[in-house]
Amino acid sequence: MGKLGAVALLCIAGTLALGACNREDDAAAARRAAEARARAFAAHEKPWRDERVAALTAPDGWTSVIGLYWIDRGAHYAGSAPGNGFVLAKGPAQLGMFDLDKSGTVRFVPAKGVALTLDGAPLNGPTILRTDAADTGPNKLGFDDGKGVATIISRGDRVALRVKHADADARAQFKGIDYWPGGPEWKVDAHFVPHAAGTTLPIVNIVNMVEQVPNPGAVEFTRDGKTHRLEVLDQGEPTLFLVYADRTSGHGSYPAGRYLDIARPAADGKVVIDFNRGENPPCAFTAFATCPLPPRGRGGWRSAAAGRWRMR
Repeated sequence: MGKLGAVALLCIAGTLALGACNREDDAAAARRAAEARARAFAAHEKPWRDERVAALTAPDGWTSVIGLYWIDRGAHYAGSAPGNGFVLAKGPAQLGMFDLDKSGTVRFVPAKGVALTLDGAPLNGPTILRTDAADTGPNKLGFDDGKGVATIISRGDRVALRVKHADADARAQFKGIDYWPGGPEWKVDAHFVPHAAGTTLPIVNIVNMVEQVPNPGAVEFTRDGKTHRLEVLDQGEPTLFLVYADRTSGHGSYPAGRYLDIARPAADGKVVIDFNRGENPPCAFTAFATCPLPPRGRGGWRSAAAGRWRMR
């Protein structure tokens, strides 16, 4: 090979090497940009995530629940002693007696010598306990110097005693929440499709009870060329409520689906669904919750079943 040919080959090799270097530089720059976007998004979501953990681990949060006891007609004694009908994981040996009458009213008679409060005030005698179905919410029966709280919940035609304690093992052992990376692309523009006034949807909860829940409409959105529809529930809160399942349910995310609050739609029907804010239901953190499951419709689960919403 002549000198000129050797020089030409060196030039070609140098050009190829330079091209490879440029491609590596471009790839490294793309990685750095992606990492910067991920950090920025994580920083944006941190306040909401911190607030969620704080709520879960509050002294009366979901990780503090230590028992759920369905109350049949008649008298039931509760306390941490083994002989009680409702044996509490924590609390006084004898808390008192819960008596359910035929009208569905629960009367509580405190055990002698036990310091109790009702909605923060000392309780010195028998009382009727409101359930969580009341407009003002349930009465809070306090024990163990306020660390323990018992309330009556109403589900369908049944009532139950739910007990929380600040020293609950689940609260002490809470390890935090894992999240998929997420990103702005999971904030989806949707359209609200109203139903006729008074429409309800039968919702089955995790303890196999069915309740008719107000169902004011559905939200529809398009992703990857496919239209998805989610039924909307109205629980009387400022926001509306979605209960949805997808292909990750039981395969990387909580099997019973996830929950998501959305703003009530604007006058033109526009609404934004931020799947980054999808939450595991309380049942992911305690066995003593009565979580509603994703609603079933004529075509199967009314959910984004064809999508892959990977937030939790």
